[in-house]
Parts: sequence; structure tokens; C-alpha cells
Amino acid sequence: MKIALIGYGKMGHAIEEIAVLKGHEIILRIGIENAEEFTIDAVKHAGVAIEFTGPHSAAENIKKCIDAGVAVVCGSTGWLARYDEIIQYCNSKNGAFLYASNFSVGVNIFFELNTYLAKLMAPYNNYDVSLEEIHHTQKRDSPSGTAITLAEQVLQHIKTKKQWVNHISDNISELEIISERVDPAPGTHKIKYTSAIDDIEIIHTAHNRKGFASGAVLAAEFLNGKKGIYSMKNVLGF
Repeated sequence: MKIALIGYGKMGHAIEEIAVLKGHEIILRIGIENAEEFTIDAVKHAGVAIEFTGPHSAAENIKKCIDAGVAVVCGSTGWLARYDEIIQYCNSKNGAFLYASNFSVGVNIFFELNTYLAKLMAPYNNYDVSLEEIHHTQKRDSPSGTAITLAEQVLQHIKTKKQWVNHISDNISELEIISERVDPAPGTHKIKYTSAIDDIEIIHTAHNRKGFASGAVLAAEFLNGKKGIYSMKNVLGF
């Protein structure tokens, strides 16, 4: 499989290492230093583009890949206000697109656990629920995309919570997401249910970027040759 890496920072390098070990070819590497080389002509020879940049560039990067007829796996966060626009654009161009706030197989299992636990806890109003996430200081978005996904899963089932907020709150209808940025910290996410009697919590801690990178390559392998909109649920068969 021929892969274009749109975003060649630490994550891009980690993805490249795993992709090459699996026998794939990286035909384009786009970083800040050579952004002008990211053209339709340059990317069109790839089977799949893996996009890991930032919230201000992700949507336009995705569109350019779709215009080139290239399937796109996107792991950028902080741009989801334009998600519906991108889905509509991809469908109008008969493209292929897969977005995940986190590509780690372990985190996607954690998402399923979080949803199941929220369903179990829904009848018990004596428990309050909160989220905590810890990442390295170079992470640009807060809260993390993973934390937002977890929060939205909780909000679907815990009806006492109406919205999430990224600060400590005394409002019972607000779901707290407490964000910390410390080094070194690849990523920790915790969901905690608290009552006067006991606490229940689930935690996922990443030890390095390999889980994210290997999941992104797995997603690219899945998307290669397909059309349509997909998620990691499709990749992992959940």
C-alpha cells in the first residue's frame, strides 16, 4: 500500500516506522517545513493519506486528499465543528474517509467499556461522574479529542448531565473534564463515579505512541480501496 503522511511530527514518524515494518511504502511526507509540497499532483499517487496535523489545517487537508481521489484516515482533533461539512463533501465526491479521536485498539475497547458502564450507572442518581485527562505539554487541544468522545458517551446515558465543561463545576448538570498537561505523559483518561458509599472508576493509560500509530496503520489498511464513511468500530468489528 502506498501511503501519504500529512503531518510529519512525532506521530507521523511513529506511523512511518510501523507502516514500513508492515511492508507499506511512504510516498509523501508533509510537515511544516515543506507544506508547499502538499499538492493534489503530489498526493494523488497514494492509496491512503494519513492526516495528523492540527485543528486549523485538518479540514482543508482532508478536502485536498479527497479532491485527489485519495482515501483519508484522519487523527487530528479540535476541528470537529466542520465534521458534518467534511462528511457531506466526501460523499459528494464519492470519497473514502475515516476519522477517530484515538486509533489505539486499547482506547477503542475503553470506549466500549465506558459506554457500557454509563448504561449500568444511569439508574443510580446517587453517583456523580467526572472525567480527567493527562497529556504532554505539547498537546495543542484541551480537552483531548479522546476525552470529548468519552464525555459524549457519558452524556448519552447519564441524563442528569446536560453538557461537558473543561473546568471544575458546582453545577450538577455539568460533566467536568479536568485537563492536565505535564511531561512526559503520552495520555491517561479516567472516568470516575463517586457516591457517599464508594467510588467506581475506569482508567486507560498509554505508555507510548505505538498504540496510536499501529491503529492508524490498521485503519489505513482497512480503508484502502473502499468508498464511504467509516470509524474504528468498522475497523475493529465492534
